[in-house]
Amino acid sequence: MASSTYFRLSLLLFLQFTFITAQNTDTSQILDINRIYAGEFTPEFERKIQWIDDGDAYVIIEKSAAIDGADELVRYESKNQEKSVYVAADNLVSDKGSLDIESFTLSPDGTKVLIFTNSSRVWRSNTKGDYWVYDLPTRKLTQVGASFKASSLLFAKFSSDNKFLFYVHEFNVYRENAETHEVEQLTFDGNGDIINGTFDWVYEEEFGKRDGFSVSPANTNLAFWHLDASDTGVFYMINNTDSIYSKPIPVQYPKVGEQPSAAKIGVIDLVSKKTTWIPLEGGERDNYIPGMQWVNDDLLLIQQMNRHQNTLMVWTYRPSTAALKKVYTEKEKTYIELNYPDISSDSWGSNDLPIVDDGTAFIRMTENDAWRHIYKVDISTGIQTLVTPFDYDIASMKVPTEKNVYYMASPDNSMQRYLYQTDLRGKGKEKRVTPVQYSGVNNYNVSPNGAFAIHTHQSAAELRTVRFISLPDHTLIKTLVDNKNYQEQLSKLSLPEVIFKEVTTEEGIVMDAKIVLPLNFDKSKKYPVLFYVYGEPWGQVATDTYNSLWTIMMAQKGYVVIAMDNRGTPCLKGSQWRKSIYRQIGRINASDQALAAKEILKLDYLDEDRTAVWGWSGGGTMTLNLLFKYPEIYKTGVAVASVSNQLVYDNIYQERYMGLPQENMQDFIDGSPVTYAKNLKGNLLLIHGTADDNVHYQSAEILINELIKQNKPFQMMSYPNRSHSIREGENTTKHLFSLITSYILEHTPVNPAE
Repeated sequence: MASSTYFRLSLLLFLQFTFITAQNTDTSQILDINRIYAGEFTPEFERKIQWIDDGDAYVIIEKSAAIDGADELVRYESKNQEKSVYVAADNLVSDKGSLDIESFTLSPDGTKVLIFTNSSRVWRSNTKGDYWVYDLPTRKLTQVGASFKASSLLFAKFSSDNKFLFYVHEFNVYRENAETHEVEQLTFDGNGDIINGTFDWVYEEEFGKRDGFSVSPANTNLAFWHLDASDTGVFYMINNTDSIYSKPIPVQYPKVGEQPSAAKIGVIDLVSKKTTWIPLEGGERDNYIPGMQWVNDDLLLIQQMNRHQNTLMVWTYRPSTAALKKVYTEKEKTYIELNYPDISSDSWGSNDLPIVDDGTAFIRMTENDAWRHIYKVDISTGIQTLVTPFDYDIASMKVPTEKNVYYMASPDNSMQRYLYQTDLRGKGKEKRVTPVQYSGVNNYNVSPNGAFAIHTHQSAAELRTVRFISLPDHTLIKTLVDNKNYQEQLSKLSLPEVIFKEVTTEEGIVMDAKIVLPLNFDKSKKYPVLFYVYGEPWGQVATDTYNSLWTIMMAQKGYVVIAMDNRGTPCLKGSQWRKSIYRQIGRINASDQALAAKEILKLDYLDEDRTAVWGWSGGGTMTLNLLFKYPEIYKTGVAVASVSNQLVYDNIYQERYMGLPQENMQDFIDGSPVTYAKNLKGNLLLIHGTADDNVHYQSAEILINELIKQNKPFQMMSYPNRSHSIREGENTTKHLFSLITSYILEHTPVNPAE
């Protein structure tokens, strides 16, 4: 078996080299891997902005005209885009040179700028680094936490009176005097197992939590998360390449069925320095605390979920009286999402509940009936008002204004998104804000006052463009990104046609399909099929968006590329559509995909004998399930960073959608690809990064062992010291997609005679 696998891998690499070399002879109208990654095609993107003055202006990072390569901060007036230098580059020079501005925040009164630079990665994001304060009146630049080692501070922020800065260092919270730079330590037990003011791996990955503390508006109290991860299992990844001796890389990672870190909220009185622990219901290890925010200086709002994640409770806590009150309870028979995944939502944003009605109420999306709706909840009484009494799904919420709320939806087409507005009283009056000419997928970064927005638009036929607009009239103020250069570059290529259709399975399930047709498409011919899949609650693939260059290339080569969304994906098709996947991952979603493929393969121009499927992460898992459970449909598969056994993934994600294995173990077994590896008949390429801290390389090894045990041929490619994305560096990305392309070409040939 080992000899056979070695031979196959050698052959594959040879074919890959041959393929890349042969591509160089293609015409200028045809893409190849080299052209895709040579920088020939360069789409433009907008700069990240920070709203100021309630949205009447914003600040962005731009390159200085005076100092080559240096960053500076530039202010734009929203109504007319009048530009002025906010902080010039020559004011942002330390003894080590110009500061590379990665992000920034402004003090509440706008007189100081807090600059984040020299960052390093913590789990998924670069959240650890150095902070500097630039004082606009005095033009003085000062480093925060200068006595600490470089790149070691997290989540620095100003007090509302500018007198102090707060931050996390080595799992403890600190306060620093902005004038004297005297540093006070506010928590003392943080050591890695005990975590103050930030989070462990799984809270960040599955709840999007990074910043774990907040100062009350009048600087009276500081509320913070305290996690005890001392009993959390440590998973060791292995670095085999940086030394002749391997090095273990430890990650606190709670697997399915294992207890989460114990979590509680502490409130520090910033005068007495005394910490009070808020006595929420239930055990600290039996519940999650995914949200906490100040409503006013004496009112803290806390979100708590049970271990099964089917009950959400919102509590109020008043530090002055220690009064704790439950104001909201939401229950589901399946599961509750905190931030509903959608192509229009910021899944890594804050979990804060938007506060409305002068601080007396909050709004939240729920799926307690047939559709996802927005409800307003009175903080003192708990009385709920249905804000969106419409027979369609709310995709995501944007900014609430004094009387209204903006939200994304698409009542008639789940593959598209548009901006709507309705009043907060729930009177049932809705207005579509996005003009009709922007058909496709839209998104908006709405200013705090709701008067302006950055609008992005794209479709299968139109490249992504970005404009600055006023609201609610949607009047263009300035085009930020038109991508004309990119359009000109693409116009020199032969581009494939894209069509959309609905596919109805034999079980009556109607699924959206996005189909990219080959060049010079002739419906009288037979074409090979490449299915692109994801199929879990955090991904929708059949969307009215522009194709990737790789997809265009595969269509140019002669493949029909198809993406379809099954039940359980975040399509706007009702609550039952999404919630039907509960305890069914690996079964109902795989069945939907296979039955839809069976139907769509009845099209005369599709060759049912030349079918390939590929996916990444959840899509890699789906690929394995399809290849193993439906070998009569899928002949070739490429699975990247896949979960082969649900029992080795993290507890928050897998238990949310599958329950606890202590209660329904068989569901986990029945939904795991490794259970069906014995049925492999087609061609399989596995790809995995050895330093994947999300889906561990262990997952690939478990499947490899089972495939060898069952005497099943396959190919495997590992990327040393690469994480879940694997795409770390241009050469790695190029090599990865070269490999995928070569494998598909070899095993699902465009010319059947090959």
